[in-house]
Amino acid sequence: MQTYDVFNGDADGICALIQLRLAKPAETHLVTGVKRDIALAKRVPAGEPAQVNILDVSLEKNRDAVDQLLAGGSQVFYVDHHFPGETLPGDPRFTALIDTQPTTCTSLLVDKHLQGRFHNWAITAAFGDNLNAVAEDLAASAGLVPEQAEALKTLGVCINYNGYGATVEDLHFHPADLYREFVKFDDPLALIASEPEAWTRLRDGYEADMAQGLAAPVLAESGTSLIVKLPDEPWARRVSGVLGNELANRNPEKACGIVTEKADGTYLVSIRAPLNNRTGADEVARQFPTGGGRKAAAGINELPADQLNEFLNVMAKFWS
Repeated sequence: MQTYDVFNGDADGICALIQLRLAKPAETHLVTGVKRDIALAKRVPAGEPAQVNILDVSLEKNRDAVDQLLAGGSQVFYVDHHFPGETLPGDPRFTALIDTQPTTCTSLLVDKHLQGRFHNWAITAAFGDNLNAVAEDLAASAGLVPEQAEALKTLGVCINYNGYGATVEDLHFHPADLYREFVKFDDPLALIASEPEAWTRLRDGYEADMAQGLAAPVLAESGTSLIVKLPDEPWARRVSGVLGNELANRNPEKACGIVTEKADGTYLVSIRAPLNNRTGADEVARQFPTGGGRKAAAGINELPADQLNEFLNVMAKFWS
């Protein structure tokens, strides 16, 4: 029976799979893409039974494909923290670890499943998912000194940064390749200490792109929201998500949005709920046709230009 590892191309998805494969090494088919490419289950052939592990993508967005896999005799192991839809599959071949609380992520669910065997990778993912308070508490409980925690934070943020782009050509590394490089290390602190080329290149790219992102013009600001605009450039698409996290950290009382121009005239939107009220980002995103995500962080893949003002108004009023 073939095994497929299906995972989001961001820090949470990559670190979740790293933990699973460190615990149970195997040669598998990797199915992933840019962070916003979440309809991944349909890429797995449904004609023959397989073991399919799906990590950090919404079941709601993949339900039809999952149902087809189950109907074809596949075993599906699903781990995620996004809204799964109203019901879960009742098939006995479907096993799920799903928790939508805004203080968890897929890697933390895997960490619990594996009883903390590769705990530092879970902490790295939590930092990458902007669960800074959670990650800091976990790091302290694990006995990490502040310098080690900060190192894991930088790594997590950079892995997350690599997942953002319109296509994999925008990225420094294909997420599958980055996974292959980083899974060589049982402990992310060992990875950081050895400074492999993949890590130094990723870190340098992040620093350069973030410098440009922080200089981006403000599109709209209110007492409860802050939205900035980025151009239709590869660096802007790469930095959009982590810039949203950074703005949220700097403005914890405000919802933050990143509106990035696209070649087709629409906008790519990243939304972060206020850090002091980590709910509602998914509700805002789902008011628009291509929107979705989770309570603390969400996005809109193709916001029509004529709906931009409506989006700005929703952002200004939702958390008021």
